[in-house]
Amino acid sequence: MEKRVIEFTDVTLRDGQQSLFATRVRTDDLLPALEKLDDAGFWSLEVWGGATFDVCLRYLKEDPWDRLKKFKQAAKNTKLEMLLRGQNLVGYRHYPDDVVEAFVKKAAENGIDVFRIFDALNDVRNMEVAITTAKECGKIVKGVLSYTISPVHTVDYYVNIARQLKDLGVDIISIKDQAGILSPKVAYDLVKRLKEEIKLPVHVHSQSTAAMAEMTLLKSVEAGADIIDTDVSTWSWLTAHPPNETMVYVLREFGYETKIDLDIIVEVAEYLKEVRKKYAKYDTVDKWPDCQVLIHQIPGGMMSNFINQLKENNALDKLDEVKKEVARVREDLGYPPLVTPTSQIVGTQALLNVVQGERYKVVTKETRDYVKGLYGRPPAPIKPDVMRKILGDEQPIQVRPADLLEPELDKCTEKAYQSGARNEEDVLSYCLFPQVALEFFQWREKFEKGEVLPPQIEELTQEEMKHLAPIEFNITVHGEQYHVRIAGVGSPTEGRRPYFVRIDGRLEEVLVQPIKEIEVGTTEVSLPEGGKIIGERPKAMGLGDVSSPMPGKVTSIKVNLGDRVKKGDVVLTVEAMKMENEIHAPIDGAVSDIFVKVGDNVNPDECLIRITPD
Repeated sequence: MEKRVIEFTDVTLRDGQQSLFATRVRTDDLLPALEKLDDAGFWSLEVWGGATFDVCLRYLKEDPWDRLKKFKQAAKNTKLEMLLRGQNLVGYRHYPDDVVEAFVKKAAENGIDVFRIFDALNDVRNMEVAITTAKECGKIVKGVLSYTISPVHTVDYYVNIARQLKDLGVDIISIKDQAGILSPKVAYDLVKRLKEEIKLPVHVHSQSTAAMAEMTLLKSVEAGADIIDTDVSTWSWLTAHPPNETMVYVLREFGYETKIDLDIIVEVAEYLKEVRKKYAKYDTVDKWPDCQVLIHQIPGGMMSNFINQLKENNALDKLDEVKKEVARVREDLGYPPLVTPTSQIVGTQALLNVVQGERYKVVTKETRDYVKGLYGRPPAPIKPDVMRKILGDEQPIQVRPADLLEPELDKCTEKAYQSGARNEEDVLSYCLFPQVALEFFQWREKFEKGEVLPPQIEELTQEEMKHLAPIEFNITVHGEQYHVRIAGVGSPTEGRRPYFVRIDGRLEEVLVQPIKEIEVGTTEVSLPEGGKIIGERPKAMGLGDVSSPMPGKVTSIKVNLGDRVKKGDVVLTVEAMKMENEIHAPIDGAVSDIFVKVGDNVNPDECLIRITPD
């Protein structure tokens, strides 16, 4: 009897590093691994999409399109795969059909052979344009089922979604268990039904967060799964995925055939073990399984980012409370799967609910758009009281969200070239992330002139430290060590200046009265994550002083000097945790001062806009 071949997709260089190191690994460190993996016998290598696009531009100061081109040049034997968020592409909102079509075509042109296309709500309407375009480009399409657990997410539910995906012409049905909550039993039952009724190849992706994934993949294969996802061992497990070496060994013992060359995998594992040391400051995930994920369902990629974001927003000590609030918000909003962008929507809203001390007192623009139906159809009805609190008398939409969007590509192209874009790839980067792309274009110009250096991952040398004052450090007092980070600087009052200092992740406001000061150098130094020490704005003290509920970056200003506003009007938006937070006027009155501009980083105590009451 001929052995059944089980194919493998390696996700180390995209989802693996996203889950473990907040996607911060640079292209130059990934390429040597990719060149070896290309000869290891994988069905495909998932190397692009997801958070990599945003992070390349925002933090690494790398062109994501250039990364893809380098990967394609290095991969001579293996198909390259990307994760695409349907109508969200690689962003956090719905884009018009013309932008979706252009992005998919350009991704195909630059080297993507397999498109793994999903929608956070399993709303197939949001996947249709991307799927159709990828098929027109002659590419392989995996139509994704975003797995989650709720009263409405049954095996019958997923089989019905798979049937709709088959009707759209996908080549493979992919089960995406981004939180590691797909149990071996449900995996077996679901894969068996898909193979019997849908009759397409089945691919299974499961994160290791709850320590079930190896069992889940094995039972999936027993039920008929054709392709599974793994990582190279030294970048595997925890919130990432099962190790390739383990799954190959186990499947071969059970009589399945694999094409993987384990000698090559061992060589790559040794290389990546050394690379991992370089990114230790991002390697913050707990070194044990998180079995609570079966309750809170926060996915691996989000958890590593979530920990960092909670530190940045004075809530690390509230992590357990926020996890519980995530489950409550998810139920309120109709049980959306926790996958980008709904994971960020639910997670950020849960954080705000806890930090503000009142549920839905502050609501992000994305949460409001979700409740309005602009992300698609929720799996279950949103709780009526929550809908009323967020929308008031406004009614949610019933049509496909993208049907309400005007074409953007032509207008975006003109603005992009005015902002420093050089080609069609730059234009698409600008369409997806205007402010982030603009900052990247400006940085690129300076870099090419030799005026700036790439963001540093390695430790600073002694010579470099001579000209720098520390902004993040460990101190030891009476044998106890504390981690300290300067997060921001407020405006001086009566000779004293407030500093926002994070001590072991907890934000404290410290008042400093300088006695002696020295100039440490003229080099401008960026804080981690690109923020800068700021604080030339007045302290928010008056009734009409508008401030941000959390540290973030100004993304838009909705008013001009002299404008009259009503209490509750949106006056600006601040991006925090990748979500846009609408900041509202606290009183009726006229805009008398604007202390910020788009792109500024802001602290919670600062007056951003001043409104003079009537």
